[in-house]
Amino acid sequence: MTARTTHPLAAETPHPANVLELRDVSRSHGGGLTAVQALAGVSLSVRAGEFVAVMGPSGSGKSTLLHLAGGLDTPTGGEILVEGHTIGALSRTARAQLRRRSIGYIFQDFNLLPTLTAAENVSLPGELGGVRRSRAHREALAALDSVGLTDQADRFPDQLSGGQQQRVAIARALVGDRRLVLADEPTGALDSATGEGILQILRERADLGAAVVMVSHEARHAAWADRVIFLRDGSIVDATVGAPAETLLGRREDRSHR
Repeated sequence: MTARTTHPLAAETPHPANVLELRDVSRSHGGGLTAVQALAGVSLSVRAGEFVAVMGPSGSGKSTLLHLAGGLDTPTGGEILVEGHTIGALSRTARAQLRRRSIGYIFQDFNLLPTLTAAENVSLPGELGGVRRSRAHREALAALDSVGLTDQADRFPDQLSGGQQQRVAIARALVGDRRLVLADEPTGALDSATGEGILQILRERADLGAAVVMVSHEARHAAWADRVIFLRDGSIVDATVGAPAETLLGRREDRSHR
Protein backbone atom coordinates (compact mmCIF):
# COMPACT_ATOMS: atom_id res chain seq x y z
CA MET A 1 0.00 0.00 0.00
CA THR A 2 1.34 3.43 -0.93
CA ALA A 3 1.85 5.74 2.03
CA ARG A 4 -0.10 8.99 1.86
CA THR A 5 1.64 12.33 2.06
CA THR A 6 1.08 14.10 5.36
CA HIS A 7 -0.69 17.40 4.83
CA PRO A 8 -0.94 20.35 7.22
CA LEU A 9 -4.55 19.34 7.97
CA ALA A 10 -3.79 15.68 8.52
CA ALA A 11 -3.83 15.82 12.33
CA GLU A 12 -7.51 15.30 13.16
CA THR A 13 -9.16 17.28 15.92
CA PRO A 14 -12.74 16.91 17.18
CA HIS A 15 -15.24 18.43 14.76
CA PRO A 16 -16.40 21.86 15.95
CA ALA A 17 -20.14 22.45 16.35
CA ASN A 18 -19.98 25.22 13.74
CA VAL A 19 -18.72 23.80 10.46
CA LEU A 20 -18.74 27.25 8.83
CA GLU A 21 -18.20 30.66 10.42
CA LEU A 22 -18.08 34.05 8.71
CA ARG A 23 -16.92 36.75 11.12
CA ASP A 24 -17.61 40.32 9.98
CA VAL A 25 -16.68 39.39 6.41
CA SER A 26 -16.48 42.04 3.68
CA ARG A 27 -15.57 41.77 0.02
CA SER A 28 -15.09 44.72 -2.32
CA HIS A 29 -14.06 44.78 -5.97
CA GLY A 30 -11.97 47.59 -7.41
CA GLY A 31 -10.89 50.70 -5.54
CA GLY A 32 -11.57 54.36 -5.08
CA LEU A 33 -14.75 55.81 -6.54
CA THR A 34 -15.32 52.70 -8.67
CA ALA A 35 -15.17 50.23 -5.74
CA VAL A 36 -18.12 47.86 -5.51
CA GLN A 37 -19.00 46.41 -2.11
CA ALA A 38 -20.16 42.82 -2.73
CA LEU A 39 -20.39 41.93 0.99
CA ALA A 40 -20.38 44.29 3.94
CA GLY A 41 -19.70 43.00 7.44
CA VAL A 42 -21.50 39.65 7.15
CA SER A 43 -21.42 37.32 10.15
CA LEU A 44 -22.91 33.85 9.86
CA SER A 45 -22.47 30.50 11.59
CA VAL A 46 -23.74 27.19 10.23
CA ARG A 47 -23.80 24.16 12.53
CA ALA A 48 -23.25 20.53 11.68
CA GLY A 49 -26.58 19.09 10.57
CA GLU A 50 -28.04 22.47 9.59
CA PHE A 51 -29.45 23.38 6.17
CA VAL A 52 -29.35 27.14 5.49
CA ALA A 53 -30.87 28.80 2.43
CA VAL A 54 -29.60 32.19 1.24
CA MET A 55 -32.00 34.39 -0.69
CA GLY A 56 -31.94 37.92 -2.09
CA PRO A 57 -32.19 39.89 -5.32
CA SER A 58 -29.58 39.66 -8.07
CA GLY A 59 -26.39 41.44 -7.03
CA SER A 60 -27.11 41.10 -3.32
CA GLY A 61 -23.92 39.08 -2.67
CA LYS A 62 -25.27 35.52 -2.56
CA SER A 63 -22.73 33.93 -4.90
CA THR A 64 -19.92 36.00 -3.40
CA LEU A 65 -20.79 34.59 0.02
CA LEU A 66 -20.55 31.03 -1.31
CA HIS A 67 -17.26 31.68 -3.13
CA LEU A 68 -15.73 33.05 0.06
CA ALA A 69 -17.10 30.22 2.21
CA GLY A 70 -15.62 27.68 -0.20
CA GLY A 71 -12.17 29.27 -0.23
CA LEU A 72 -12.49 30.21 -3.90
CA ASP A 73 -12.13 33.93 -3.16
CA THR A 74 -10.47 36.00 -0.44
CA PRO A 75 -12.29 38.53 1.77
CA THR A 76 -11.08 42.11 2.02
CA GLY A 77 -12.10 42.14 5.67
CA GLY A 78 -13.01 39.70 8.45
CA GLU A 79 -12.22 36.00 8.64
CA ILE A 80 -13.76 32.70 7.53
CA LEU A 81 -13.43 29.40 9.37
CA VAL A 82 -14.25 25.94 8.03
CA GLU A 83 -14.13 23.15 10.62
CA GLY A 84 -12.21 25.48 12.91
CA HIS A 85 -9.53 26.32 10.32
CA THR A 86 -9.14 29.98 9.38
CA ILE A 87 -9.01 29.76 5.58
CA GLY A 88 -6.94 32.92 5.17
CA ALA A 89 -4.21 31.55 7.46
CA LEU A 90 -3.73 28.36 5.42
CA SER A 91 -1.12 27.86 2.74
CA ARG A 92 -2.34 27.30 -0.81
CA THR A 93 -1.65 23.56 -0.44
CA ALA A 94 -3.50 23.30 2.87
CA ARG A 95 -6.44 25.30 1.50
CA ALA A 96 -6.72 22.98 -1.50
CA GLN A 97 -6.56 19.96 0.81
CA LEU A 98 -9.35 21.40 2.98
CA ARG A 99 -11.56 21.94 -0.08
CA ARG A 100 -10.96 18.40 -1.38
CA ARG A 101 -11.53 16.79 2.00
CA SER A 102 -14.32 18.81 3.54
CA ILE A 103 -16.09 21.06 1.02
CA GLY A 104 -18.48 20.08 -1.75
CA TYR A 105 -19.35 22.91 -4.15
CA ILE A 106 -22.20 22.85 -6.66
CA PHE A 107 -21.49 25.50 -9.30
CA GLN A 108 -24.16 27.22 -11.38
CA ASP A 109 -22.20 26.53 -14.57
CA PHE A 110 -21.33 22.91 -13.58
CA ASN A 111 -17.50 23.22 -14.06
CA LEU A 112 -17.16 19.68 -15.41
CA LEU A 113 -13.93 18.69 -17.16
CA PRO A 114 -14.86 17.90 -20.80
CA THR A 115 -12.18 15.22 -21.28
CA LEU A 116 -13.37 13.13 -18.31
CA THR A 117 -16.43 10.89 -18.10
CA ALA A 118 -19.18 11.55 -15.57
CA ALA A 119 -17.69 8.97 -13.18
CA GLU A 120 -14.18 10.39 -13.62
CA ASN A 121 -15.41 13.93 -12.93
CA VAL A 122 -17.04 12.75 -9.72
CA SER A 123 -14.08 10.66 -8.55
CA LEU A 124 -11.41 13.27 -9.33
CA PRO A 125 -11.58 15.28 -6.05
CA GLY A 126 -11.16 12.10 -4.01
CA GLU A 127 -8.23 10.91 -6.07
CA LEU A 128 -6.54 14.31 -5.79
CA GLY A 129 -7.09 14.10 -2.04
CA GLY A 130 -5.29 10.76 -1.78
CA VAL A 131 -8.18 8.29 -2.03
CA ARG A 132 -7.24 5.12 -3.90
CA ARG A 133 -8.61 5.05 -7.44
CA SER A 134 -10.71 1.91 -6.92
CA ARG A 135 -12.38 3.36 -3.83
CA ALA A 136 -12.87 6.77 -5.46
CA HIS A 137 -14.54 5.04 -8.43
CA ARG A 138 -16.91 3.08 -6.15
CA GLU A 139 -17.83 6.25 -4.28
CA ALA A 140 -18.39 8.08 -7.57
CA LEU A 141 -20.77 5.38 -8.83
CA ALA A 142 -22.70 5.49 -5.55
CA ALA A 143 -22.98 9.29 -5.79
CA LEU A 144 -24.16 9.08 -9.41
CA ASP A 145 -26.72 6.48 -8.37
CA SER A 146 -28.07 8.86 -5.72
CA VAL A 147 -28.87 11.42 -8.44
CA GLY A 148 -30.24 8.83 -10.87
CA LEU A 149 -27.34 8.75 -13.33
CA THR A 150 -25.82 5.30 -12.95
CA ASP A 151 -26.44 4.56 -16.64
CA GLN A 152 -24.58 7.73 -17.69
CA ALA A 153 -21.35 7.05 -15.77
CA ASP A 154 -19.23 6.44 -18.87
CA ARG A 155 -20.52 9.38 -20.90
CA PHE A 156 -18.63 12.64 -21.41
CA PRO A 157 -20.19 16.01 -20.52
CA ASP A 158 -20.93 16.91 -24.16
CA GLN A 159 -22.95 13.69 -24.43
CA LEU A 160 -25.20 14.75 -21.55
CA SER A 161 -28.10 17.19 -21.38
CA GLY A 162 -27.82 20.33 -19.26
CA GLY A 163 -29.90 18.73 -16.51
CA GLN A 164 -27.73 15.61 -16.53
CA GLN A 165 -24.57 17.71 -16.31
CA GLN A 166 -26.07 19.52 -13.32
CA ARG A 167 -26.72 16.19 -11.61
CA VAL A 168 -23.13 15.08 -12.27
CA ALA A 169 -21.94 18.32 -10.65
CA ILE A 170 -24.18 17.63 -7.66
CA ALA A 171 -22.86 14.07 -7.35
CA ARG A 172 -19.29 15.42 -7.38
CA ALA A 173 -20.12 17.81 -4.53
CA LEU A 174 -21.72 15.07 -2.43
CA VAL A 175 -19.23 12.25 -2.97
CA GLY A 176 -17.35 11.08 0.12
CA ASP A 177 -17.65 12.59 3.56
CA ARG A 178 -18.05 16.30 2.85
CA ARG A 179 -18.76 18.23 6.04
CA LEU A 180 -19.73 21.42 4.18
CA VAL A 181 -21.88 21.46 1.04
CA LEU A 182 -22.25 24.76 -0.82
CA ALA A 183 -24.91 24.85 -3.53
CA ASP A 184 -25.37 27.77 -5.93
CA GLU A 185 -28.86 27.40 -7.48
CA PRO A 186 -28.50 23.58 -7.60
CA THR A 187 -31.86 23.00 -9.31
CA GLY A 188 -31.57 25.71 -11.95
CA ALA A 189 -31.21 23.35 -14.93
CA LEU A 190 -33.57 20.67 -13.65
CA ASP A 191 -37.26 19.95 -14.09
CA SER A 192 -39.51 20.29 -11.03
CA ALA A 193 -39.60 16.59 -10.12
CA THR A 194 -35.83 16.09 -10.45
CA GLY A 195 -35.20 19.37 -8.60
CA GLU A 196 -37.31 18.22 -5.66
CA GLY A 197 -35.33 14.99 -5.59
CA ILE A 198 -32.05 16.92 -5.40
CA LEU A 199 -33.39 19.08 -2.57
CA GLN A 200 -34.33 15.94 -0.70
CA ILE A 201 -30.77 14.63 -1.15
CA LEU A 202 -29.37 17.90 0.27
CA ARG A 203 -31.83 17.68 3.16
CA GLU A 204 -30.76 14.11 3.88
CA ARG A 205 -27.08 15.09 3.76
CA ALA A 206 -27.76 17.75 6.41
CA ASP A 207 -29.70 15.23 8.50
CA LEU A 208 -26.63 12.98 8.38
CA GLY A 209 -24.50 15.76 9.92
CA ALA A 210 -23.21 17.97 7.12
CA ALA A 211 -23.65 21.74 7.04
CA VAL A 212 -25.48 22.73 3.84
CA VAL A 213 -25.68 26.28 2.47
CA MET A 214 -27.80 26.79 -0.62
CA VAL A 215 -28.40 29.91 -2.70
CA SER A 216 -31.88 29.99 -4.21
CA HIS A 217 -34.37 32.41 -5.75
CA GLU A 218 -37.27 30.04 -5.07
CA ALA A 219 -39.15 30.25 -1.78
CA ARG A 220 -40.50 26.73 -2.26
CA HIS A 221 -36.90 25.45 -2.47
CA ALA A 222 -35.87 27.42 0.60
CA ALA A 223 -38.70 25.67 2.46
CA TRP A 224 -36.45 22.61 2.71
CA ALA A 225 -33.98 24.57 4.88
CA ASP A 226 -33.89 24.96 8.66
CA ARG A 227 -33.08 28.65 8.35
CA VAL A 228 -33.36 31.27 5.60
CA ILE A 229 -30.95 34.21 5.36
CA PHE A 230 -31.92 37.25 3.30
CA LEU A 231 -29.20 39.38 1.69
CA ARG A 232 -29.57 42.86 0.23
CA ASP A 233 -26.73 45.10 -0.97
CA GLY A 234 -24.16 42.78 0.59
CA SER A 235 -25.68 42.69 4.08
CA ILE A 236 -27.91 40.27 5.96
CA VAL A 237 -31.22 42.10 6.39
CA ASP A 238 -33.35 39.30 7.83
CA ALA A 239 -33.31 35.66 8.89
CA THR A 240 -36.14 33.26 9.54
CA VAL A 241 -36.40 29.78 10.97
CA GLY A 242 -38.64 27.74 8.70
CA ALA A 243 -40.93 24.82 9.26
CA PRO A 244 -39.42 21.40 8.55
CA ALA A 245 -39.68 20.40 4.92
CA GLU A 246 -41.81 17.38 5.82
CA THR A 247 -44.42 19.67 7.41
CA LEU A 248 -44.51 21.98 4.40
CA LEU A 249 -44.77 19.07 2.00
CA GLY A 250 -47.54 17.58 4.12
CA ARG A 251 -49.46 20.83 3.85
CA ARG A 252 -49.10 20.76 0.06
CA GLU A 253 -50.42 17.20 -0.02
CA ASP A 254 -53.36 18.20 2.19
CA ARG A 255 -54.24 21.04 -0.18
CA SER A 256 -53.95 18.78 -3.23
CA HIS A 257 -56.59 16.43 -1.80
CA ARG A 258 -59.13 19.15 -1.15
